[in-house]
Amino acid sequence: MTEISEADLKKNQILAALPEKESERLLPHLRFVSLSLAQVLYKPEDTIRHLYFPLDSVISSLASMEDGRSVEINLTGDEGLLGLRAVLGAKVSGYFAIVQVPGKALKVDVDVLRAEFKRGDVLHDRVLRYTRYLLFQVSQTAACNRIHRLEQRLARWLLMVHNRAKRDEFPITHEFLSQMLGTPRSEVTIAAGILRKAWLIRYWRGRMTILDRPGLESATCECYRVVTNELCNPG
Repeated sequence: MTEISEADLKKNQILAALPEKESERLLPHLRFVSLSLAQVLYKPEDTIRHLYFPLDSVISSLASMEDGRSVEINLTGDEGLLGLRAVLGAKVSGYFAIVQVPGKALKVDVDVLRAEFKRGDVLHDRVLRYTRYLLFQVSQTAACNRIHRLEQRLARWLLMVHNRAKRDEFPITHEFLSQMLGTPRSEVTIAAGILRKAWLIRYWRGRMTILDRPGLESATCECYRVVTNELCNPG
């Protein structure tokens, strides 16, 4: 088993903020996991037994409807943790959690983190701060999905993934994008084509490459900026 160091904790923003005494309490309970593309971590009504602190992986939480359609409700990357519901007292998941960009994460038993949260120390504050950000992200995304053009929404989504993946190229399919954006695949293809013709992205054989990040920021709506500002300046 690979030993986890303080340097590894610094790769996740919640863990990076912990003082030494809190880090030392958590370290023996954390373990590295490699998350693969499209791996399902939670399903609706699954009992939540483990939480995940992404390091360079990105995880999508999806709301699923009775007719089989689904739409992304939030992203989780190195800014947060997956399984927040369990920290706050829930026992089961309310959504699908699917790995969108493969990579590393730190895994911990829910009882361990819940006990640490209840101590009321720095972890408690950071989790509540993340909760505020997550609520803001979900609310803004709902408004964005209702009001803004699909190519703007796609640009926003790609920027948010880019921030968390820490690399310019990552695997993605049009089918997966269709699920993330709650839009038919044919419409996603058109929106991606607009960004591709502007030389902002390259998409080839299931791999997305960000070619022009400033251009992508110009192509998106204000939702990317306001959500990013909320993360950087939670008030």
